[in-house]
Amino acid sequence: MSKSCILFCKCGAGVISLEKSQQIKSIIETIDAELYQLDDFCGIVLNRKDFIRAVDLKYDRKIMVACYPRAIKNLLAQNDLELSGLEVLNFRDLSISVIESKLRNDFSFAEGKATETSVDSGLDVPAWYPVIDQPLCIDCGKCFKFCLFGVYSFANKQLKVVNSLGCKNNCPACGRNCPTSAIIFPRLKENGVLAGAEPGTELQYKGIVTDKNLISTLNQRSALRRNIFRAGLIEQAEAERRKALVELASPKSPPQGGDLEKPATRNS
Repeated sequence: MSKSCILFCKCGAGVISLEKSQQIKSIIETIDAELYQLDDFCGIVLNRKDFIRAVDLKYDRKIMVACYPRAIKNLLAQNDLELSGLEVLNFRDLSISVIESKLRNDFSFAEGKATETSVDSGLDVPAWYPVIDQPLCIDCGKCFKFCLFGVYSFANKQLKVVNSLGCKNNCPACGRNCPTSAIIFPRLKENGVLAGAEPGTELQYKGIVTDKNLISTLNQRSALRRNIFRAGLIEQAEAERRKALVELASPKSPPQGGDLEKPATRNS
């Protein structure tokens, strides 16, 4: 008989409202399931690899209520972790009623009382850092050159995140410069590709428009809009980087680093 659990990320970054988070928690608590309440999944994959590996071995199916599935998948991959049989319910996009319906109907969890375990990351600092979607990354090195905080390495034209907690909070500037949308900031409050949504595809005409000249004109306009949009992103990235530098120079700035060897405050 397969064994299942529910992993609920309470997200220290607050990418959903506290009210929505509490409502989701209340729903899960009325389900007959083993529930792990994660204080912050971004921090847990950095500092509680022991917990992730134990869950992977113990359960055949893991249902995670968290942010974008693309973000979760690449968070795990970047930290050399795996959760086989993982299904992610995206609380950014899904309504509370849809989440409840999927848990009860799609995943067949029965009415009952959840067995709860709280899991802390053990980090004293926010786990704000970039996550690389490796299949999309073309190793161009633009993020490495743009970042001033030593987050990336770019040896032998291979990009890696080597200093996760060196990243400055609320500075997704490098990601706005990525030509393939390969950089994800799961803790970014704005929704979209940079936060982990799947990159969109260009509109396909599928025979609706048959005038080749019209198609060419529309394609040119689309390219122009993309160029304007890209220019806007670069300006925004420069502004975010300047802000991060100012905050770094301020004597009141909180420490950005973290001791990855610090034990978790509670064990699961």
